[in-house]
Amino acid sequence: MFTYKFRKIGLSFFGFFILSVQSISSAFAQEGSLVNAGDTGWVLTSSALVLAMIVPGLALFYGGMVRSKNVLSTMMHSFIAICLVSVVWVFWGYSLAFGPDVGGMIGNLDFVGLTGVGPEPSEGSTIPHLAFMVFQLMFAGITVALISGAIAERMKFSAFVLFAVLWVTCIYAPLAHWVWGGGWLAGLGDLDFAGGTVVHISSGVAALVCALVLGKRNGYGTDNMSPHSLPFTVIGAGLLWVGWFGFNAGSALAADGIAASAFVATQIAAAAGALAWLSVEWGYRGNPTMLGAASGAVAGLVAITPAAGFVGPVSAILIGVGGGVVCYLGVFLKNKMGYDDALDVLGIHGIGGTWGGLATGLFASVGGGTGLFFGNPGQVVIQAIGVGATWVFAGVGTFVILKVVEGVVGLRVSKEEEVIGLDLTQHSERAYG
Repeated sequence: MFTYKFRKIGLSFFGFFILSVQSISSAFAQEGSLVNAGDTGWVLTSSALVLAMIVPGLALFYGGMVRSKNVLSTMMHSFIAICLVSVVWVFWGYSLAFGPDVGGMIGNLDFVGLTGVGPEPSEGSTIPHLAFMVFQLMFAGITVALISGAIAERMKFSAFVLFAVLWVTCIYAPLAHWVWGGGWLAGLGDLDFAGGTVVHISSGVAALVCALVLGKRNGYGTDNMSPHSLPFTVIGAGLLWVGWFGFNAGSALAADGIAASAFVATQIAAAAGALAWLSVEWGYRGNPTMLGAASGAVAGLVAITPAAGFVGPVSAILIGVGGGVVCYLGVFLKNKMGYDDALDVLGIHGIGGTWGGLATGLFASVGGGTGLFFGNPGQVVIQAIGVGATWVFAGVGTFVILKVVEGVVGLRVSKEEEVIGLDLTQHSERAYG
């Protein structure tokens, strides 16, 4: 009898608990503040995918393309970039990028130290504010890491550390605010779904300025500077491709139709970019190369990034083809002009991002964007303004930052250290016995 009563009381309590939870959930849903589990899961997964793009993806992609005496120092740039940016983002970077707008130029300091950034969703969102914050953190991290490809094999590690902190604070955070944080480009109607201007143009232009200010590597143009491990680079490119689904489709910030559209656009643009690069390379050099295929896929991914959620499949293929062609020409231009962008950051990310940003103004047709070919010629002008502003701001700002770093710690290792290799002289270790 006692056991029966105990069970009855227990069942009654359990039923009351379930009803209470349902009532609370219903109340939250009515207020529009309920976190959506599917959206949250997708954004957190996408954040992890973007992290994998940096380490090990970009680290391997870049590390394979340098000489064996510099592979660890090159990989270290990607590794330390995400470490530095993670801390900066918590203390002030996120607030500057996504805090309440100040004059269309920058966010205020309301979110310093992630004050007010918690597990509850922000207004109009279905994911925790913290989930959005960490997703954007990964974007900031990979942007800084991308720049390192231009300064490989000759920049002091201490200089890179100081440069990374200053650049993400003074260049990346304002650009992110302009486009995604309610700044002036957002008000103008600029379309950048996942970072064509904020990530790729900014890093490509910064890379060009870094290459020009640092000067050429010792022996550039005379010594053999071939990639020491193309398998590393191909594996890295594959990881970048996989991670890019989080980069682009994750930018929908929801597990919905726009995410699916961006996912498909990402895949087919990468494939089209690889085929286009190989076709041009095959016709010009007489042989298609594995490095060319990997570079072309990345070029297609870069080009589709700003348009991913705004275009259909056929447009994505056209954008990917354009990315493969213009990025190949961008790398060819480097060889003609003679500047030493060691790992072709400008040629792939700067040129590819510029094409993608302008192409968004041509092909946008879904997800709230409409371009020239679908009845809105004004969008091309808006995209051109966004592209131009990013080129100028990133270029001038990077130059100023480099001069500050040069005055504080110096920029470049000595000739003797460069000849020995940065793995030993900067980190006291070797990649290979």
